[in-house]
Amino acid sequence: MAKACARHILVKTKEEADKLKKLLAKGADFAQLAKKNSICNSAKRGGDLGEFSPGKMLKAFDNVVFKKSLLTVHGPVKTKHGYHLIETIYRH
Repeated sequence: MAKACARHILVKTKEEADKLKKLLAKGADFAQLAKKNSICNSAKRGGDLGEFSPGKMLKAFDNVVFKKSLLTVHGPVKTKHGYHLIETIYRH
């Protein structure tokens, strides 16, 4: 079974996600932005979601984590929870 490790920043609006993505592109620290801005419980861990298998997250989230390039911030990805910026650390 495939597994991946990812981190994310979850915010309520696309505008907020776009703003954070621009900061990341300029070299901002992902974990620090997650701690300050994410509305997910993972914020206190810098957005770290740990390792998980396909089907544990929402489909739109899984599509990024299991199909898109590694170590790249993808998004904003809209789910019922809000807008995510997602970075996949590794897959195996």
